[in-house]
Amino acid sequence: MKRTLFLFLILLGCQPIYAQKHLVPKFIRKMLWEKDTSKHSSFFILPVFSSAPETGVEAGGSALYSFYTDTLNEGTRVSNIFGYATATTKGQSRFSLSTNYWTPQNKYHFTANVSFINFPFDYFGVGNDTRKTDKDPLGQKRFRVNLTAEKRLGKHFYAGIVAGGYDYKLNDKAPGGIWETLPASSQPNGGTTIFAGPTLVFDSRNNNTYTTKGAVITTYFNVLKGVFANNNYKGGFFNIEYAQFFSISKKLVFGINIQEQSLVGESSPYYLLPALGNDEIMRGYYNGRFRDRNLIAGQGELRYRFNERLGIVGFAGVGEVFNNSFKVSALKPNIGGGLRYFFDIEKGLSMRIDYGIGEKRTGETRQSGLYLSLAEAF
Repeated sequence: MKRTLFLFLILLGCQPIYAQKHLVPKFIRKMLWEKDTSKHSSFFILPVFSSAPETGVEAGGSALYSFYTDTLNEGTRVSNIFGYATATTKGQSRFSLSTNYWTPQNKYHFTANVSFINFPFDYFGVGNDTRKTDKDPLGQKRFRVNLTAEKRLGKHFYAGIVAGGYDYKLNDKAPGGIWETLPASSQPNGGTTIFAGPTLVFDSRNNNTYTTKGAVITTYFNVLKGVFANNNYKGGFFNIEYAQFFSISKKLVFGINIQEQSLVGESSPYYLLPALGNDEIMRGYYNGRFRDRNLIAGQGELRYRFNERLGIVGFAGVGEVFNNSFKVSALKPNIGGGLRYFFDIEKGLSMRIDYGIGEKRTGETRQSGLYLSLAEAF
């Protein structure tokens, strides 16, 4: 199991030794401890260090730069630029650069993401009942570009377009496994796909970084088209996600989050199938262990803040993937909890550590996962 160490951040951020703060460089003191209630920009760095048999030692970090495009209007939301990069002793690497940009008074909203990974990937098959014994390790190189532009049409509504593309290259690391049984129409070796389509959003949240009341409903439909060697592929991808937040008390917030995804089209690349489990929903499941043409998942999360800096959460949810028929009896559970450290109090920005557990299938250990990220899960 992959193990990630953040002792540096926990010691410096969560339990500062105030008598010795003068020994810490000024930019770290400002990043971790000093309270700034102005609308100045902020910068936060999170180091990453992990190890796993298939990668060796992985080291790198992530950085978040947050700012306002308009400091005079109270309603303008926080914008940010987020970067992530790591490399391993066995030659693998990961890189991501993204931005979430709100113009003054939130009249326009833009997002952009560019990412590349050269990292191992475990294929278990397709469906909601894959077996751990079928795990087939693959080599994966993936390049993604995703762009969104939305215009506010009313107090809470946004409409716009989304566009981008994917390029996957996959190869088998252990010949003789189930990956070799994939039909040619599933494009086992990868391919290139571009997409574009409409997006519609309802957003009444009081804050886009740490929401205590309001709701957001995001929908989009991507028209998919294969290019180059993949030029025979045509399809579509539909996503709808709903989240709502209720302020129970000054320190206690309850949030619910439901998501549905569907891949449409006759023959679809298996790597584009919706996959259960990530650091935002169905925490505790390996992303890609369960994948199929349709996905539905939901969760509830209770968030409690001890003070301006520290908080805890507890979460629970259910989800499944399926081809044609959704079955309540096939829903998989997850439950877990986590810690929060708010490094920017004014903007509501936090570093989170979550641990989630999932189902225990016959003959297997219980599924689980540790997640360390910047910003809330939803």
